[in-house]
Amino acid sequence: MNDTTVKDALANGFKIDRYTITKKIGGGGFSIVYLAVDSDSGVEVVIKEFMPRKLAYRAADGSVQIREDANGDAFSHGRRLFFQEANFLANLKHHNIVNVINFFRANGTVYMVMDYQRGVTLQEYIARRDGGLSEDLIQTVFRPLLDGLKEIHERGLLHLDLKPGNIYLRPGADPVLLDFGAVHEMKQTRQYQPGQVLTPGFSPYEQAQRGGYVGPWSDIYSMGATMRACISGSAPPPADERRMEDKMKPAAKEYRRKYSQALLQAIDWAMEVDPTLRPQSVDQLLEAMDKDVAEDAPSFTESVLDKLNTKIQMPWGSKD
Repeated sequence: MNDTTVKDALANGFKIDRYTITKKIGGGGFSIVYLAVDSDSGVEVVIKEFMPRKLAYRAADGSVQIREDANGDAFSHGRRLFFQEANFLANLKHHNIVNVINFFRANGTVYMVMDYQRGVTLQEYIARRDGGLSEDLIQTVFRPLLDGLKEIHERGLLHLDLKPGNIYLRPGADPVLLDFGAVHEMKQTRQYQPGQVLTPGFSPYEQAQRGGYVGPWSDIYSMGATMRACISGSAPPPADERRMEDKMKPAAKEYRRKYSQALLQAIDWAMEVDPTLRPQSVDQLLEAMDKDVAEDAPSFTESVLDKLNTKIQMPWGSKD
């Protein structure tokens, strides 16, 4: 935590609406996240505050003020989108999507209040184990996440910020999709977004292009990249680099001895640089993950006997 973040965050004990701030627990360039207590119920909650540091600052009274040299329209537009995000989430009830229980305007900005649940982010979990997560765990985590993503798409919206840091694991590897700050209507182009939300390695190429044609396939790329990170332990190469020269080995080849071909081929398909070559819907990706590829798996001779033949001279081997 740097000095700027500390200065910009609300102080512990600060009261807003019916909530008392306990401590800052996270945030990014556009928001700050706090742990707080609901004074009516005594229950701990998470509060997310719209606070774009490049456009605003924290005044002595705790309010958020626009910087003199900042674009006031950009701040107002971002605040309006943040409020829309909160409204959207408050009306979307899915077990694997963060539950927003309240949202309101105060202090010159907007806030959303969410359930507080114990656990870790997928990013933390991957880092602790240096990747190599089991296929059972990957299936347990991503199938319900994809079900939640499907519901988002069916409502005509995109997430556009899927990555390990925005996936929370509750006990039992029960996942929750977080942070809809980049939520975006499908029929608009990127030029209407107040700022590009990009994470190298997880954002698809078209998302970085002004006016780029994003769609469900864009979220699917990010899901594929996140699944690959669970295996490799690190972010994949950025999509723009892959578009120039793709040096990333297909997962179906690099990890074929540890995971099923169905899963690996689904990841490779989801991570096609060209958006027209990817699954166009969540259902297509789920179907690929279920595909029976037993006929494509290495035979016993290929996977075992041929491997042995490189170590010992078999009696029926070549006499070259």
